[in-house]
Amino acid sequence: MSRRNIAKKRVIYPDAIYNSRLINMLTVRILKNGKKGLAQKIIYKSLDFIYNKTEEDPLKILEKAVRNTTPLVEVKARRIGGSTYQVPMEVRAYRGTNLALKWITKFATDRTGHSMSIKLANEIIDASNENGNAVRKREETHRMAEANKAFAHYRY
Repeated sequence: MSRRNIAKKRVIYPDAIYNSRLINMLTVRILKNGKKGLAQKIIYKSLDFIYNKTEEDPLKILEKAVRNTTPLVEVKARRIGGSTYQVPMEVRAYRGTNLALKWITKFATDRTGHSMSIKLANEIIDASNENGNAVRKREETHRMAEANKAFAHYRY
């Protein structure tokens, strides 16, 4: 049995302007070299851009984008008898949200364009409309889990 300490779950505080925990989680994903102010500026600019482009509440669009990119199942490598199987596992809500935010920021960074705020805004808008790379990644993850459904009995 493992003797490692179990990591304590940190309390996520809501951000100052929108009073949303989701925006604070997104800030942590964009954060580089401890520059939290810059990360928040990028997010707030992108939310303003979303509002100007869609004329809707940017927080609702962000929540819809995260909901559309949150995976329900994922595959985890499990080593059994000398061979490694991709075992489909259900994703908990917190991990699903984290994966969705991670994919949105990753594909926003990979986009072509000038500023990160515009790239992030476009990725969020695409995800809320159920197209874009983050949603494609979720579909790919679901397909992988579906293909390896035969190994579902190897769950921990």
